[in-house]
Amino acid sequence: MLAGREILLGVTGGIAAYKAADLASKLVQAEAHVSVILTAAAEQFIGATTFEALTGRPVNRGLFSPQEHFQGEHIGLGRRAELLIVAPATADFLAKLALGLADDLLSTTALVVTCPILVAPAMNCEMWAKPSVQRNVALIQRDGIQVIEPGSGWLSCGQIGAGRMAEPESILDAIRRCFA
Repeated sequence: MLAGREILLGVTGGIAAYKAADLASKLVQAEAHVSVILTAAAEQFIGATTFEALTGRPVNRGLFSPQEHFQGEHIGLGRRAELLIVAPATADFLAKLALGLADDLLSTTALVVTCPILVAPAMNCEMWAKPSVQRNVALIQRDGIQVIEPGSGWLSCGQIGAGRMAEPESILDAIRRCFA
């Protein structure tokens, strides 16, 4: 079902970024073609080399360093993508989606794509519970973006609560449903 599909994986800055590497690996094992966009904050948690080794493709980072399309990487990546999955999706990125902000490669590409967009939020439980975050989630859902709800459990901040990024296998199931 995923064989030959062009999937764009956006990784934002949170400790759950390590799970994105597992997701990338699972997608490649399912024979999908995976391109990764790392935000600057994501690079504080996980390196590009990890994703390049897993996907066999260069990692995309900068809005003004096109590798593929002379008008900007967001154009080339956006036109090719059959699905955009952002995992983890931070509160900051959810706000950018809700407001239509475009200040980096990932947020700009999200505005360009015409394919389905899925997000897997990950953050501290108090952040996840904030009315402003929940408003942004509701708004992006009304805009047609699918939200893969975070789970509850132990968080890296030492608290227990909602905000854990869904497990890669659950995200993979949601991706498969998009193509079913």
